[in-house]
Amino acid sequence: MRRTNQFVVRPRSEQDAELLHELLDASASLWNELTYERRQRFFGELDGSVWDAPRVHDRYKGILGSAAAKEVKRKNDEAWRSFFSLKEKGERCFPPGYWGNEEDGRDLRWYGRCDQYTLMMGGRSRLEIPVGSDLKDEYDHTGRLRLEVAGEPKWDGKQCRLELYYDEFSDQFRAIQPVTIDTSRLDSPLADETAALDIGANNLVACTTTTGQQYLYHGRGLFERFRDTTREIARLQSKLREERYSSNRIRRLYRQRTRRRDHAQDALVRDLIERLYDEGVSTVYVGDLTDVLETHWSVRANEKTHNFWAFRAFLDRLACTAEEYGITVEAQSEAWTSQTCPNCGSTTDTIRHQDTLTCSCGFEGHADLVASETFLRRQTDVSRPMARPVRFEWDDHSWSEMSHSHESPKEVRTDRSIHG
Repeated sequence: MRRTNQFVVRPRSEQDAELLHELLDASASLWNELTYERRQRFFGELDGSVWDAPRVHDRYKGILGSAAAKEVKRKNDEAWRSFFSLKEKGERCFPPGYWGNEEDGRDLRWYGRCDQYTLMMGGRSRLEIPVGSDLKDEYDHTGRLRLEVAGEPKWDGKQCRLELYYDEFSDQFRAIQPVTIDTSRLDSPLADETAALDIGANNLVACTTTTGQQYLYHGRGLFERFRDTTREIARLQSKLREERYSSNRIRRLYRQRTRRRDHAQDALVRDLIERLYDEGVSTVYVGDLTDVLETHWSVRANEKTHNFWAFRAFLDRLACTAEEYGITVEAQSEAWTSQTCPNCGSTTDTIRHQDTLTCSCGFEGHADLVASETFLRRQTDVSRPMARPVRFEWDDHSWSEMSHSHESPKEVRTDRSIHG
């Protein structure tokens, strides 16, 4: 069974930081050059298939080392194979793209084969990765870059390909390390619990589990920043000369907007799935928004669901992360869950105003939490009462529990102390 460690790594000196940055930048350059050669052939600008592209990675062996250069090529191969597979199935897809450019900024990433790097845990945890002969000579280096590891990776097992990347929002280097572990060594074996998610934009995710837990991830701040950036892009586009369609500044804003959203989305999925795993959840139900969007479509809802939250991309991230933990994700219709009163079952006597759902029977509660609970009850029996919800907000780096997050005077919840 595969699990994934994520942790921060820190260079020990300014020279090591510069060397690591150059290593990741060379990896991005290799990806971009190889992608360019392959896209030229795919779109017919050059003869041959994408697999006829020249051995671009050979030019980067001196910086990355032979094995690391081949690993970037292998990652690029995988991206193109995935694209062709989706294309053959008739699904909407696009050829692999670039990792940005030097002028507008680019994604800085490095991939290491399982036998290339060494991760040592203990009192002074550290990660060692190889550097190419050119960098070794330029920096008078030993050839093995040693980085400090912050925190304690959770999973210990047979290591797989390592990914290092620079997170510009936190100004940190981060590592993603998949490992294969023996299922008999799991510290929290999967039980038979279930969770249901209500996905939106004001509140990105409302989650209810059969263990009685509820989680709410707020999204208003993120959406307002997204809209502010969109307005600035529109303002700059209105000032362009008639024959121009973009500028360096506009491209940077688009890139910044996407990175900020993806960073928050990745962190949310990881935080949520780890909590559900600890709860013993084996199945997560998520709403299929197709029928909901057709019934309740609006320009603002479309902007939030598709452009800002990127619903389909979120589902892909959720499914991939859940798979690492052995959790199954199933899409089911959630139509009318946000209009159904959990007290009397009415859908016609309820009124939703912003985050509040009220009913003529006297019920009043948080609309998204009610929707996730109703959605869950449609899929399975829920015998336990709900605890007070735990609420999270985004601080540009992580999802943190809000102070007094359990307090909700408009919702009648059971005291968690009685549940053990």
